Amino acid sequence: MNKNRKYNYLILSLFSFIGLHSHAQILNIDRENGLDTLNRRFHAALDFSFALDKQKGDFLDINNKTEFDLKVKKKMILIFLNSTELSLSGKSVIENNGYFQLRFRDNDKRKIFPDTYTQYQWNGVLGMKQRFLFGSNMRINWMEGKETDLYSGFGVFYEYEFWDPAFATLEFADTLTSVNRQIFRLNISLKYAVKLGEKIDLVLINYAQFPLNEYFLKPRWFLDSNVNIAFNEKWSALIHYSHNYDLYRPLPIDSYYYSLTVGFRVQF
Repeated sequence: MNKNRKYNYLILSLFSFIGLHSHAQILNIDRENGLDTLNRRFHAALDFSFALDKQKGDFLDINNKTEFDLKVKKKMILIFLNSTELSLSGKSVIENNGYFQLRFRDNDKRKIFPDTYTQYQWNGVLGMKQRFLFGSNMRINWMEGKETDLYSGFGVFYEYEFWDPAFATLEFADTLTSVNRQIFRLNISLKYAVKLGEKIDLVLINYAQFPLNEYFLKPRWFLDSNVNIAFNEKWSALIHYSHNYDLYRPLPIDSYYYSLTVGFRVQF
């Protein structure tokens, strides 16, 4: 194993202790579809999984991730991201969450450059009727090669949330009242991507977001991980895992959730 390989697995081991749970109610700082260590000459990518089971009470499960990249003057890029997760069992809603995001940043050409973004999201299970944010990070390129990427970010964003228990499928939701919250948050991020084999990529992104108020020591911690297994130039399999640990939730719900998705991707 050469020195670069040893360094890759050393960094990877630092992430290996993490194993919690999540719904993706979080700001994403980079390309979502795990292609940063692959050929970057794509313009769009789509992940989609679908399941239907008549024997289990008309169970329906749909997961979607979409990304469109538009290069601006070669060194800049405009990225549109969408993620939707919907699970129904008859008339019961098991999961209903997603987000739309637009970001404008450097196309991995500079060591340090601002990353500006805006995002809208929802979570119909936890009671988040809508969440809107916008902000900017200073994005730092520490390492980028054919087998390894390492980036970090540091910035601030404004967050508006409206939580409505009537929108949720939570137990005792009828005893809770709606919450409207507007705050600024400090945002710290770290992204590591590594090529584990000729056709296998792993991307790990950590986020720590601290409320800029008296609850500063009650941050939100989010891990987003993707394993991409390529079959050919257009088709690949994706394993996505994320967890969310939030100590400053507007409603009295669990601090910790997770999500695991397995699906296929076509890129063109």
